[in-house]
Amino acid sequence: MVDRIKNKMKRREVYEKRKIQKEKEKQARRIQKKREAEELGAEAPAKETPKTLDNTREGDETVVEADDTEVLADEEEDEFAAYFDNSKIPKLMITTRPRPSSGLFAFISDLMTMIPNSFFYPRKEYSLEQISKWAHNKGFTHLIVLGEKLKECNQMLVNHLPVGPSALFKVSNIKHQSKIRGHGNSTGHLPEIILNRFQTRVGHRVGRFLGSLFSHDPEFRGRNVVTFHNQRDFIFVRHHRYAFRDEGKKAQLQELGPRFTLKLKWLMADSFDSEHGEYEWVHKRGEMDTSRRRFAL
Repeated sequence: MVDRIKNKMKRREVYEKRKIQKEKEKQARRIQKKREAEELGAEAPAKETPKTLDNTREGDETVVEADDTEVLADEEEDEFAAYFDNSKIPKLMITTRPRPSSGLFAFISDLMTMIPNSFFYPRKEYSLEQISKWAHNKGFTHLIVLGEKLKECNQMLVNHLPVGPSALFKVSNIKHQSKIRGHGNSTGHLPEIILNRFQTRVGHRVGRFLGSLFSHDPEFRGRNVVTFHNQRDFIFVRHHRYAFRDEGKKAQLQELGPRFTLKLKWLMADSFDSEHGEYEWVHKRGEMDTSRRRFAL
């Protein structure tokens, strides 16, 4: 055993040799399989599907089937139905924690270019309850409150006005528009919205919540797309413009930015109330993070 070798240099040398040998054996097996497949031709066995965390996901009774009439009926009457059938236009107020640093404003600017009909107001010293009430009286449908750490946004509280629901997301991997190589600029057209891989009841709820931030009457002339792609409970947010090539056979993407990742911390049925609010879902690390193949969304 390598770990029984006391000499550190010798132990490392043996480890490196074994690693190289394993790679050679793996490469030889791959070449042998390819040669056998070419010899068998059409009779060759089908390629094995690689095992990933996604396709070996633990079973979950809350996964929603495409033809689940109960879920579809619930979604037709939930808080977000008016946004998806375009009978209500979302209007967003964006604010921050008290006394934000200058580094947070670059992300706010990027958000406002991505989300139509969004407006920034300074937080000052008002409480969330006061801001929520004021925003609702001014006709806003959503309130977004950004937190930060080390002058970089690290959390996003989204509140649907006036009575909820509300959700807290961890924000990470931010790449501002100005830092994206070859980025384009938004033309102000209403974007198309893609909500991808939200599979459970909680996932559907979160996906519709994020979708309610946007109008669902896209201006296709602008060819703008905002994507919320859920993978292993990380929600990747991207903003692109597409262009067709070769008479519509191919499409080319240009990223507009910003680019960031969300991870749900909790979802509350009410407007934000840490003391008396009713939580629909809360991330509990000690209980939920015991398996890499268990996902909530």
